[in-house]
Amino acid sequence: MTSIDELFKKSGVPSKRKFEPVRDPNEIYKSVKLTPNGGSSSRLARVDDDTGDIEAGPSLPPDGEDGDGDDYGPAAPPEDDGDGDGDDEEDRFFGGGITRAEASILDYVEGRDQNAADGPGGAIKGGRKQGETGVTDGPEAFDAAWLRRTALNFEKRINRNAELRARYASDPTRFIASEADLDADIKALSILGEHPALYPEFARLGTAASLVGLLAHDNTDIAISAIEILGELTDEDVDATDEQWTALVDALLDADLVGLLVSNLARLNEDPAVDTDGVDRNGVYYALGIVENLCSLRATRAADALGRHAALLQWLLQRVQRKEHDKETVSQNKQYAAETLVTLAYRSPANCQRLVDLDAVDILLQLVAAYRRRDPERGNEEEYMADLFEALTYLVGEAAVDDDDARAQAQAQAQAKSKATATSDDPPPHKGKAKFVEAEGVELCLLMLKEGHKSRAPALKLLDHATSGLYAGDVCRTLVDAGGLKATFTLFMKGEEDAKHSKNKNKKKSKSKKDTEKESRPHAGPTAEHLLAIFSAMLRLLPADTPERIRLLAKFVEKDYEKVDQLLSLRAAYATRVDAVDRALAVPGREPTYTAEADATEAERRALADAERLSLRLEAGLFTLQTLDIILAWLVAEDDGAQEKIRSLLSAAGGKDDAFSVLRTSLQERRDELDLRTPEGKDLQEMLTALLGCL
Repeated sequence: MTSIDELFKKSGVPSKRKFEPVRDPNEIYKSVKLTPNGGSSSRLARVDDDTGDIEAGPSLPPDGEDGDGDDYGPAAPPEDDGDGDGDDEEDRFFGGGITRAEASILDYVEGRDQNAADGPGGAIKGGRKQGETGVTDGPEAFDAAWLRRTALNFEKRINRNAELRARYASDPTRFIASEADLDADIKALSILGEHPALYPEFARLGTAASLVGLLAHDNTDIAISAIEILGELTDEDVDATDEQWTALVDALLDADLVGLLVSNLARLNEDPAVDTDGVDRNGVYYALGIVENLCSLRATRAADALGRHAALLQWLLQRVQRKEHDKETVSQNKQYAAETLVTLAYRSPANCQRLVDLDAVDILLQLVAAYRRRDPERGNEEEYMADLFEALTYLVGEAAVDDDDARAQAQAQAQAKSKATATSDDPPPHKGKAKFVEAEGVELCLLMLKEGHKSRAPALKLLDHATSGLYAGDVCRTLVDAGGLKATFTLFMKGEEDAKHSKNKNKKKSKSKKDTEKESRPHAGPTAEHLLAIFSAMLRLLPADTPERIRLLAKFVEKDYEKVDQLLSLRAAYATRVDAVDRALAVPGREPTYTAEADATEAERRALADAERLSLRLEAGLFTLQTLDIILAWLVAEDDGAQEKIRSLLSAAGGKDDAFSVLRTSLQERRDELDLRTPEGKDLQEMLTALLGCL
């Protein structure tokens, strides 16, 4: 076994004594103090700090003393703190390269960490713990105690850097090292994304606010690092509960995250001539990522808070218009800015109103006009065009009416007039639709329908949204006046594939019998569904006996009611789909797709089953089938010739004496599903009730 002297030599304690002669055992016995219970102490003797030389080995009592007043024995190695008792109950005295005092200190720290881990929140194990000696001796606990230590060190880094910057403002070499340390500490916080249970404590300690504050740092590299870490912590993929997520996001918003993000977007320069290494471009990308994260479904007030910063909305509108510095038509950040506009508009109707007030409708229409005569390049530009159209659909759609004053105005107008007496002089309560008409958006969409490029499909969808809702009367009138009936009905009579690829209409090729039969089949699909929604909206909103309505009805009547034939063919196709779902749902013993909770009541189970049934029927085309039936009901009520045509075709298809019974059933089902708490729902109820009376 290794001798005591050799161990002390390995511990780095200088040994000046040489080997001494054998001494009398009785003399040695007297030099050792016994413990009060009569046994020799197993603990190390306490050694006070001394600037003199320390000698190893047993020592005799001083001359003239009996040795009863003090402890004597082997000299202990020097202690770093001079404050430990050297407890080594786990026999680590014969350890691997550290002194007993150091081992005692490490045991003490580990014990405190364990006590903190046993408190609220527990401990999260991960990584490895590195002591002062550089020895890896166990897994590190990512718990509240660890977070408090990390937060304290982080604050020290921030304060130290600020102090050096203030003291040596004219000499960056004096504080550059502190900024490198601060940057490393910022990046080290990314580990929190793996432990979202610490988010509430992270917010409570104020570290989240301190991290946000670094966005105002004079060094943009520090600000970009902070933005990157904030993006990681708020990512949707982080496995955080709603409470944990909300605690963090609320703390970030309270620290003015949005305002500081906007200020950084303004100072970052994406010009490749300046930003040669792409750091600023990355910073813009990370900042837009935070905006997207805050608009997630888990964010309670973040999407609306983002929209309240007009500077953010203005920056996004400017970014989607900015021309790129290189030959690339649309950069990644330009496309991301357009996508962010879509996200903000989708998550908050109030944001739609704010964007409309910033003239976003006119700006976006000017941008999509570039794709009237050409197709976008594949990749970023293709997504960019789709995002521009998508943003427009939200700005002009019915959901954009969320302002209380606008709703009150619309409701008052709906109650004060009927559709039969409506005039074109009525002021539109929907700002987005009014801006769309004013900026000639209807005319632009009709031109795109005729051109047949990739912009056709999103333009048709945009027209669908613009003509929807209670407040789209002006849009419908403008569509008719701009020659939209010819464009829409021509598209309606084409097959779905022909509608998609009509830009090749000048290319002559022989058609096989199979191709001819395919074109003759009803073109059920997105194109038909958007067109049917537009026709239904015009029949609902165009006032009676006006030139616009008369022209619309004439389109259904012309050419021996060929449009009515097409309507009935489409109805048969969609009815077949919905009936197939109904038969599948009626199979005895069929297992539901959605599983109810084990303790759910019978009423809750029935409600869940009804919701599943409705969802499956909607996927099969129930809404489009009901829209078709509304159009047919309008034609029955408006034109005697159309009434007879529809009656004969329905009788031939259903073999029933009462041909209109299927229409009545469909309209009654639609009326029962309406939300009567809104002006839109009440107006639809009145319309459907009137149509049922005509059937």
